[in-house]
Amino acid sequence: MHAANLSAFAALAVALGLSGCATTSPQTVASTYTSAPPAPDAAASGPQRDLTPEEKKVIIDAVATSLRDPKSAKYRWAKFPMIVTEDSVNYCALVNAKSPHAAYDGEQAYIVEARVVGGHVSSAVIGLIAGGKDRALIATMCAKYGLDPNKSS
Repeated sequence: MHAANLSAFAALAVALGLSGCATTSPQTVASTYTSAPPAPDAAASGPQRDLTPEEKKVIIDAVATSLRDPKSAKYRWAKFPMIVTEDSVNYCALVNAKSPHAAYDGEQAYIVEARVVGGHVSSAVIGLIAGGKDRALIATMCAKYGLDPNKSS
């Protein structure tokens, strides 16, 4: 696949991935393409905590559907808000894994929409995942919500 085709594929993936999140997220796809970015996720600006092993499993299950060999994936985890006032939040982090698209193999950034019940992640849906030079697309999208997958450890 040529670089132009990969870029076109990435743009399509962004649009499709975000359209899936738009149905339950307070931010719509249309608002992400306006000249003024949406306000950062309120939860992202407050105190943060590590995810519990159960919450990590929920996110792994959501991300695994986009990987070629999910059992060999190595996750790096970003902090999660201690106080969540919404029933869902965006979460961004990194995974080192094999992608169904060879150009994306290796470290990939992802964004998931995490459903929160009782202050803990109860379910998650993958919004978008990309590696290679298209990883920057995810970082840019995450930044619009006050998140940074590169702060994963």
